[in-house]
Amino acid sequence: PFFAQTQLWGGKNRDNTRWKEIALKELGNLTPPSGIKLPPYYPQDSVLLNDWALYLDCIRYTDKQVGEIIKRLEAEGILDKTIIIFMGDNGISHARGKQFLYDEGIRTPFIVRGPGVKAADVRSDLIEHIDMGAISLGLSGIEIPSWMQGRDVFSKKYIKRNAVYSARDRAGETVDRIRAVRTEKYKYIRNFYPDRPHLQPSNYKDSKAIIKRLRQLHDKGELNELQEKLLFASSRPVEELYDIIADPFETNNLAQNPRYFNILKNFRIQLQTWSIEENDPKPETPEVYDIEMRSQLDKTRSETDKAKVLENIKLMKRWETERPNRN
Repeated sequence: PFFAQTQLWGGKNRDNTRWKEIALKELGNLTPPSGIKLPPYYPQDSVLLNDWALYLDCIRYTDKQVGEIIKRLEAEGILDKTIIIFMGDNGISHARGKQFLYDEGIRTPFIVRGPGVKAADVRSDLIEHIDMGAISLGLSGIEIPSWMQGRDVFSKKYIKRNAVYSARDRAGETVDRIRAVRTEKYKYIRNFYPDRPHLQPSNYKDSKAIIKRLRQLHDKGELNELQEKLLFASSRPVEELYDIIADPFETNNLAQNPRYFNILKNFRIQLQTWSIEENDPKPETPEVYDIEMRSQLDKTRSETDKAKVLENIKLMKRWETERPNRN
């Protein structure tokens, strides 16, 4: 018996300057940007379309790699007695994806193949990354500790979740604090730093061509009203509520709609209960932030990047002193 974890590069492959050349060799053709329709909060701009096309080729290449792993298991005669779980860690690294709690950032694939798993079966359970631990123990016949939060979705005792939770705190030098609750029909988001813009300065994000291009289009006034509102408003709502079924791109915030007051109220209680039960950590203290930033600067090689990180740190500290509410 064995347990193996293989990390595939996925969407990060497109950071390689030779990615087009590699993808063409491995896949035989490239995804044409002209055939892509972006979410409505992104403009149909050539830079963004090209990046999205490269991302799709990354996924195609990942699929090819998975196929190679399966062929190796088959060649070794152990495919039919091996459970294979394929999952992602975050959504596309884009302005509303990775690091944020919209579905573009938190909805990832979870695909399982192996003995006892019905082929081509599709389930709509709401699951979390932490379920991987419980699933692995269950498949190994090991009792799952009562303190473990993950659930074995293949257990006969499995109880489906009615909601999943996600969180975002500081990322790099950029300070933020967001929490979300997602059910099958609704998504509730709580922004603890509503006085700061969605696209706060971030050396990691701002170094990407897609973010640079969005900022250029914003400066030129070439984004439409929805794109300006969702990406470049100077502040964010304290609460966001979306009907995921009717509004899968999460563009129509229902939090101020009186018809949804009871739903909003229930989500507030749900999030507060989760935060208490799971001992949700408080924001970093200034002392811890300083320690983390020294570490980040030590690992930042480019002098240009170091200067940008230092500039952002200075801004974060200034914003912290100006915060109207400290929660």
